Amino acid sequence: MLRYTLKRVGMGLLSIFIVATLTFFLMNLVPGGPFVAEKSISKEAQAALEAKFDLDKPIMQRYVKYMTNLAKGDMGISLKQRGRDVSDIIFSKFPVSAKLAGIAVLIALLLGIPLGCLSAYNRGRLADNTIIVFTTCGIAIPSFISSVLLLYLLGAKLNLLPTIGLASAEAYIMPVTALAIYPTAYITRLMRSSLLDVMGQDYIRTARAKGLSNFKTIFKHALRNAILPVVTYVGPMLAGLMTGSFVVEKIFTIPGLGREFVSSIVNRDYTMVMGTTIILATLVIAANVIVDILYKVIDPRINLS
Repeated sequence: MLRYTLKRVGMGLLSIFIVATLTFFLMNLVPGGPFVAEKSISKEAQAALEAKFDLDKPIMQRYVKYMTNLAKGDMGISLKQRGRDVSDIIFSKFPVSAKLAGIAVLIALLLGIPLGCLSAYNRGRLADNTIIVFTTCGIAIPSFISSVLLLYLLGAKLNLLPTIGLASAEAYIMPVTALAIYPTAYITRLMRSSLLDVMGQDYIRTARAKGLSNFKTIFKHALRNAILPVVTYVGPMLAGLMTGSFVVEKIFTIPGLGREFVSSIVNRDYTMVMGTTIILATLVIAANVIVDILYKVIDPRINLS
């Protein structure tokens, strides 16, 4: 286990290095720059800003300098939010997005897994068909549509919940719901298909032949193996929600990391783009490593090598 963990961590660090390298060069290949849109300043002032942030240096020289500083934990200074370190900006916004994403993932698991089991248990019946319809809608409807509907109905029309910020516990209900709809629907469908596949295995038929009830067969024997695809999905889902919830954060005026991630791309804030991309890659890789280790905990028969 230790050898496998160290191997995966090493591969993860290599992956982060590759992601950082590709992002750096692809970002600098795009025409324009962070100060081109600032038409209020003269060309001399623009050139002075580029010299201040070393943007006038050869790209390989800038790459080596950035990677050297990154190895020391320095992500540089934001080109747009001048005077602020990228790491300070990211880690000041990260807890907000992490809390929202964490609650959304918890709700998705608590609802998605039981609904998937219920759907598989009642295959072909009314409960199964109803769950399939709602989960299909949940997957098909984008989060910004869900956000607008919740904002209009529960916020503006019925005036039941606050519509801006996260000043109270009630303020979390709408953004968390908007974030949780898609993963809940996806986990439900994933759990249903996985459980139906496991229920066709020989050991399940043997359990039924021994006289075990259908309910006990599913929840005692089949669920342990059927849940593995859900565990696989949880890691990337959590990382994606933390950094990809820009639309939801924008609609509900939430100062999270997702908004910083997209605005840095729009503003050509190179150091912020690099910092948020590296954080995202680290989250995804760390989540995948944890998931792979959890495989062994859930199913001891899996051999990690």
